[in-house]
Amino acid sequence: MERPRHQGMTKNTYMRWRLPLVCLLWEVAMIVLFGVFVRFGPEADAHWEEEKREMNLTSDIENDFYFRYPSFQDVHVMIFVGFGFLMTFLKRYGFGAVGFNFLLAAFGIQWALLMQGWFHSFKSGKILVGVENLINADFCVGSVCIAFGAILGKTSPIQLLVMTLFQVTLFAVNEYILLNLLHVKDAGGSMTIHTFGAYFGLTVTRILYRPNLEQSKDKQGSVYHSDLFAMIGTLYLWMYWPSFNSAISEHGDAQHRAAINTYCSLAACVLTTMAFSSMLQKKGKLDMVHIQNATLAGGVAVGTSAEMMLTPYGSLIVGFICGIVSTVGYVYLTPFLESRLHIQDTCGIHNLHAMPGLIGGIVGAITAAAATEDVYGKEGFIKAFDFTGTYQTRTPSVQGGFQAAGIVVSLLMAFAGGALVGAILKLPVWGDAAAENCFEDDIYWEVPEDEESDVYHMHHPDKPASP
Repeated sequence: MERPRHQGMTKNTYMRWRLPLVCLLWEVAMIVLFGVFVRFGPEADAHWEEEKREMNLTSDIENDFYFRYPSFQDVHVMIFVGFGFLMTFLKRYGFGAVGFNFLLAAFGIQWALLMQGWFHSFKSGKILVGVENLINADFCVGSVCIAFGAILGKTSPIQLLVMTLFQVTLFAVNEYILLNLLHVKDAGGSMTIHTFGAYFGLTVTRILYRPNLEQSKDKQGSVYHSDLFAMIGTLYLWMYWPSFNSAISEHGDAQHRAAINTYCSLAACVLTTMAFSSMLQKKGKLDMVHIQNATLAGGVAVGTSAEMMLTPYGSLIVGFICGIVSTVGYVYLTPFLESRLHIQDTCGIHNLHAMPGLIGGIVGAITAAAATEDVYGKEGFIKAFDFTGTYQTRTPSVQGGFQAAGIVVSLLMAFAGGALVGAILKLPVWGDAAAENCFEDDIYWEVPEDEESDVYHMHHPDKPASP
């Protein structure tokens, strides 16, 4: 028997024509744009044999695919499985968490290939794509998944697609400014992905503030199995984060170093998260929200400095600090942001991505400013910061200053872009649900009857049936 729809719905959430129209039109646009602009890069093109001869390569193993694809697989899993399942903690929004994450990521990677391609691999009127483009597109979509966490359960699928369109565009612009104009090093995206994505999402959710969201307060919590599903996302993210931070680093020592630094930071972060989660609870019990999220903050914060000579003990210190900052944020800052600043942050991205992202940018600036030839070696020093060509006279202190400037630019882009996109999403044409129907799957999804609840009610007639 079909579950009855909610009474008192004051907004039109009917998607039968609106969602198909948007999805089909935008996908046709992608097909046209790819047909006009996108071509295989040299290492994916059928002329690879000629390319090998020109580059004096003797084996196909030298193709970048064999170096990058394992990292691409890990990053891809993080975007679609890690982020998707991390957001399934809401007891009645599992379909929306995984399904809408799937939707926005699938559209986002196509638009990102175009936007990043126009900025970084546009040659002779064409965008040349290879496996590194796929990784960078996933990185771009990662920032959208982060922003999605702030508005989870409160927006329609069309709003999410519109947000993805604008955020990917702004991400590509911000990334170009930081990496190409400021010559900032940000291997794991503490600034370009996490700081930008988080503060963009927080600005959007502030603009979309719902004063009556208390009406759906009963649905904002979790149940035992939803927290367990979310923990699956946490473990995938935690295991693959070293690949995320090292995926596009230079082959050799830089990539090796990035993986080690991330590995160490994540490990330290788990212990301090566990410690403070217990310490901050009156009965000393662990809070699953902290374990699902704050344990990942070390990976975020070591992103910018991952391929620098941060050293393993330095990485442990970063992870140690971030576990504390993130857990304290969940306990004290999230309620403060909602009650005083009207920032309704569903997933707590301020604690997992925003603050650790800022810490990561600061750590990167300090580590760059403190770099010396004694530590890196002469050739390693030049290679680590790409002090060649236009930048061959740049000093570590100047590089540190530009790293700090990258934080400021990312914040400005996030606040300005988030305010603009939030204002667009606030228009009453996108089919978002009323406040009392937020965090509810059956607004946009066909949801099967909850047989377990029915059985429980049958055996416990004194308990009310599930709504």
